[in-house]
Amino acid sequence: MQTFLKINDNDNVVVALQTIPAGEAISVEVDGTTQEISAAEEIPAGHKMAIAPIAKGGEVIKYGYRIGNAKEDIQVGRWIHTHNVGTALGDLLEYTYEPVAINETTTEDVTFMGFNRPDGKVGVRNEIWVIPTVGCVNNVATAIAKQANAFVKGSVSEVIAFPHPYGCSQMGDDQEYTRQILADLINHPNAGGVLVLGLGCENSNIDVLKPYIGAYDENRVKFLVAQECEDEIAESVELIKGLIDYAAGFEREPISVSKLIIGMKCGGSDGLSGITANPLVGRFSDLLISKGGTTILTEVPEMFGAETILMNRCANEELFDKTVCLINDFKNYFKRHDQTIYENPSPGNKKGGISTLEDKSLGCTQKSGSAPVKGVLQYGEQVTTPGLNLLSAPGNDLVASTALAAAGAHIVLFTTGRGTPFASPVPTMKISTNSRLANKKSNWIDFNAGVLVEGESMAEQTKKFFDYVIEVASGKQVCSEAAGFHDMAIFKQGVTL
Repeated sequence: MQTFLKINDNDNVVVALQTIPAGEAISVEVDGTTQEISAAEEIPAGHKMAIAPIAKGGEVIKYGYRIGNAKEDIQVGRWIHTHNVGTALGDLLEYTYEPVAINETTTEDVTFMGFNRPDGKVGVRNEIWVIPTVGCVNNVATAIAKQANAFVKGSVSEVIAFPHPYGCSQMGDDQEYTRQILADLINHPNAGGVLVLGLGCENSNIDVLKPYIGAYDENRVKFLVAQECEDEIAESVELIKGLIDYAAGFEREPISVSKLIIGMKCGGSDGLSGITANPLVGRFSDLLISKGGTTILTEVPEMFGAETILMNRCANEELFDKTVCLINDFKNYFKRHDQTIYENPSPGNKKGGISTLEDKSLGCTQKSGSAPVKGVLQYGEQVTTPGLNLLSAPGNDLVASTALAAAGAHIVLFTTGRGTPFASPVPTMKISTNSRLANKKSNWIDFNAGVLVEGESMAEQTKKFFDYVIEVASGKQVCSEAAGFHDMAIFKQGVTL
């Protein structure tokens, strides 16, 4: 295994792929010539080492872009991290549309084994979902799902409850977000049947929620108001028996991957995230899009510092303008709450080798591949345009992944250098950035991208990864599903009454 990586010819740093002891020399090309550079101090794995002198205030370059400015003079061989580099990002910015030429390709279609729904949508799972309208009935929903699982049969895999703390005592956008996300999940095609469980006195009660749901199949969606029942659990289980009978009529059949919608998210990033797992997901995204499929990139605050790359890949100026609003609306959200816009990366990110938000964002946006941006979605909005879409949502893992599911994602691809067991309403595949994590937490990690710095080729791993996603779409469980984990979280911004 090589000890370091220079990502871009213009970089003035290298990334240590394993710890480089103080005094150890590496051979690296700098300004067109090969030079021997000795580490002036220990460089931890995933961290950066200077390969050229950087004056105080000078730019630190990684991925071919500035990731910050030096806080002091940095000599060749020095460790570069938060102690000597800081963000160069400003506040609200003015942007100019400078579109780049993108060669869009088409590749041969393939199929996965999924469920065709009567409304034209497709699902990769055939589950029964219990959706509470308000947090007051969370435990009831969980109890209902637990009892109803005894009656699962045929192609129905599981009855799942999705508790959440909202639906009442909310104001303004928060209440709207709750209603829209719940409606999006009720309409999600991974659910063959849905029981909407209300309390009866909540702000987002069933009658209020129905207009958000829109037209629905009465065989697929049932409603129950707990305050109107003598035994809400028993009555709900009877309703779910009927939903199971209905959903069991669906069988897996070959479906074009052009129907697949895949969400992309990262969390617990490290210094290898932008080198292994995120570029792998980017290659996957490009490949799926070349077959007519759809991907969604989110966590807007982790686009800060790399946003112009996405803006200039927008297919037209209208999408560029929407992306500018996407970025600046989130910056204003921070400002309204008197918070620092660039309060990132997290402690875990820093331990893994990420020094500034630009460093993190340039690695994060690798997941978008190289395809043009074809859609920009508000929080709670569902995807309608094939290709790469950007979605407004925060960086929080559970909130962002739920937002991806609500936008229509069948599966969420989640890259991580630190590891996490969480799930979302849809299969949430964990892709490790390094082999150490994959070997240590095999009960969390579904795919190891760490082999990309151990001699495996990107082309081979892209094919292997694409095939694995097709297996998951066709029914193979990811680790969090096998563990029985199903999480959801809704974005909250304002006052709780």
